[in-house]
Formats: sequence, structure tokens, C-alpha cells
Amino acid sequence: MISKLPRWVEYGSFILALVAGLINAIGLLGFKHQSISHLSGTATLFGTGLLSATLHDSVHLLVILLSFLAGACVSGFCLRSGALALGRNYSRLLYLESLLIVGSIHFLTNDSLLGHYLASAACGLQNALVTTYSGAVIRTTHVTGIFTDLGIMLGSKLRGEPFDKRKALLFLVIILGFVLGGTLGAYLFALYRFNALLIPAGICVLLALAYSIYSAKQNRQTKP
Repeated sequence: MISKLPRWVEYGSFILALVAGLINAIGLLGFKHQSISHLSGTATLFGTGLLSATLHDSVHLLVILLSFLAGACVSGFCLRSGALALGRNYSRLLYLESLLIVGSIHFLTNDSLLGHYLASAACGLQNALVTTYSGAVIRTTHVTGIFTDLGIMLGSKLRGEPFDKRKALLFLVIILGFVLGGTLGAYLFALYRFNALLIPAGICVLLALAYSIYSAKQNRQTKP
């Protein structure tokens, strides 16, 4: 249940959605106009490209999909649990995400497709970082499911069922973060091109540091 999640989840979800929005906006503007933080469009292009695109283009799209999967796999291996709680490897994963983003800048500025793959892996890692807890699934790199769940909640409310205000607030926070990230990403890309990815990379580092400090403080308070 969302109600069982710690209060810091809203803040972390907003920041991670902002990061994803930044990366996706820069991707749409600079990575052959392809989305980075979610795979629906990429999977569709891959499917249609099997009939019309060249082998090189099809392989490129397939590697993007596999890169996202690989990033999610890394998170799944490191977290070792679906429970969202202090003391897990979130900081390490955020540092790794930052490194992947920085690496993507190097390759993208040198016109290498490897930069696209690293950015996709970073988003896959992030999307798996916020995991399933008590039946509640939170995703921060895309908002299709968020809008769907919010619509279901509103429809149920109109039918007279109870409305989970905290769950709705969390969904709205994620949507707001993603949209703001897109706006900021477009602005920064116009100024700095692919170097604009230093901003989401830096945010990941700051979030990792904040989480480490908060986690250590909470552990000290809980010790007898």
C-alpha cells in the first residue's frame, strides 16, 4: 500500500522523475529524436523497422531495448528485495546512474551510438530503483501508467469508492517532476547541447549524498 511508504518517497520520486524528464527531453532533441526514458516508442520503431529499416537501424533499436533491460537488471541484482526501505543500495545505484550519464555525454559528443545505449541503461537502472512495495508499483521514467492509475482512481471515486489522497498526490508529484524535467531539458539542450546531461548526472549525485546522510541519521536515532 502507498500509505505504508516512508514520507521521503514523494521527494525522491519527484527528483527522479525530473531527472528522467531531463534525459528524455535531451534524447528527443538530440538522439535521433528518440525517447530514452521509456521504451514503447522504441519498441514500436523496432517492430516496424523489421520490415522497412536497414539491418543497422534495427540492431541499433534492439541494443537500446537491451541496454534499458541491462540497467534494470543491475538494480534488481543490487537491491535484492522489493521492499522500499532505508539501508539499501540506493546511493550506489544513483552514483552508477550518474556515471552512466556522464559516460553518455562523452560518446554522444563524439557522435557514437554508445552514448545512447549508456543513457538508456541509466534510465533502466533508475526505473527499477523505485520498486514494488506492498502491491504498489511506482515508476519515475515514464508517466503512461501513472496517468492510467490516476484515471482509474478518479473513475472509482465517481462510483463512490474511497479515494486514496496520498496515492493521488504521489502520482501528481511524479507527473509534475517529469513535465518540469522536460521543460528544463529542452532549455538546457538549447544552451549546452549534450553537456546539459551533466545536470541530471549532478542531481543523481546530490540525491545519493542526501540519501546517505539521511539514512545514517535515521540509523543513529534508532540505535539504543
